[in-house]
Amino acid sequence: MQVRKMKDTRVVQTDQVLINDLNNYHTLFGGVLMKKLDACATLSAGRLSRVKECVTASTDEVQFITPIKQSDSVCIESMVTYTGTSSMEIFCKVVAENIVTGERKLAATAFLTFVALDEHKRPTQVPRVIAETDEERYLYQTGKERAQIRKMKRQQNKELIARLTLEKPWDQYTNENGEAI
Repeated sequence: MQVRKMKDTRVVQTDQVLINDLNNYHTLFGGVLMKKLDACATLSAGRLSRVKECVTASTDEVQFITPIKQSDSVCIESMVTYTGTSSMEIFCKVVAENIVTGERKLAATAFLTFVALDEHKRPTQVPRVIAETDEERYLYQTGKERAQIRKMKRQQNKELIARLTLEKPWDQYTNENGEAI
């Protein structure tokens, strides 16, 4: 089985926060940040798997720690921190840096899961990762527990999906003649 160092999957992307990226509180839209996280994590997944296609399977959660303002740059670091057979856990760390003062703040963290696909769009095996730094070792050592939690949540989601309806919302409140109930 192939093995790669975590640092070889690291991607660093820095962007300026523009006015169109701001919400009505003059801070970065959470959705804009999530798009940036997914784009950065995609590159980390590709660096590990070296296949044409890696797809986002899930985003565990995004922890918004401190708001990112227009006077900040936003720096996202991502790397693969744990692997299954075809799945990869990617950790993203977001640092906001005030352009004028140089003050840096941890703004957000997130874990995303990607799956590597072969040319037939079926899951394909990925290399293991090796941790070298204290930060990497911590992320790797706690990865198995996060993977188990994800598995449990996938089962819960299957149970939820089995109970959901695809009826149009207004159909639930009318009888067979289209009259309101």
